[in-house]
Amino acid sequence: MLKLSGEALMSESGGSIDAEIVKRLAMEIKDLCDVGIEVGLVIGGGNILRGAEKASEGLDRVTSDQMGMLATIINALAMQDCLEYLGQQVRVMSALKINQVCEDYIRRRAVRHLEKKRVVIFAAGTGNPFFTTDSAASLRAIEINAELMVKATKVKGVYSADPLKNKDAIFYEHLTFDEALDQRLNVMDTTALVLCRDNNLPIRVMNIFEQGAVMRLMQGEQIGSLIERGNTK
Repeated sequence: MLKLSGEALMSESGGSIDAEIVKRLAMEIKDLCDVGIEVGLVIGGGNILRGAEKASEGLDRVTSDQMGMLATIINALAMQDCLEYLGQQVRVMSALKINQVCEDYIRRRAVRHLEKKRVVIFAAGTGNPFFTTDSAASLRAIEINAELMVKATKVKGVYSADPLKNKDAIFYEHLTFDEALDQRLNVMDTTALVLCRDNNLPIRVMNIFEQGAVMRLMQGEQIGSLIERGNTK
């Protein structure tokens, strides 16, 4: 399962979706599929709208979260279009019923799509307010029996602080779930981390903008930060 933030699709000029960035990310995903790896994908909607931010501005939280879910569908459709242009079969499955533009999420159907080597993009979060797309990615990954969650970021991996703001931030190559939770490292939200911990789903946090890094990771190279059960190495 690959988790992308919506901000990863943004252009430097501030546009919500940069076609060239989407294409480059789609090519990385297509390369994984070409070697037989089954790929599930969750994309956030923060490049278009963040429900929690709108709620803080006075909008009803349930309504604002529903708007955020719709934003993830927009991003999912953009990625679907680019993957199909590259010749990769793909299905968008939404937790909200919007089947004029994509399929409803049904677990068994999602697994079948993956078995047929189709990329499955899980959109609209969990379909419920108050849950982030990180939590949705963890939930869907567990439901489809994914072997690994890859959390894509713009930095090398997990740090003690934001490395773009603090040059003294410490890089962590390996952490346990409990360490990530206790130190409040903001890797993913608490619900997502606990879901992964309780279901023994390891998380790899890495820089998605390092070209070819995801493929090298799948080939066994130690890239980014690994969060899993047990003692740190």
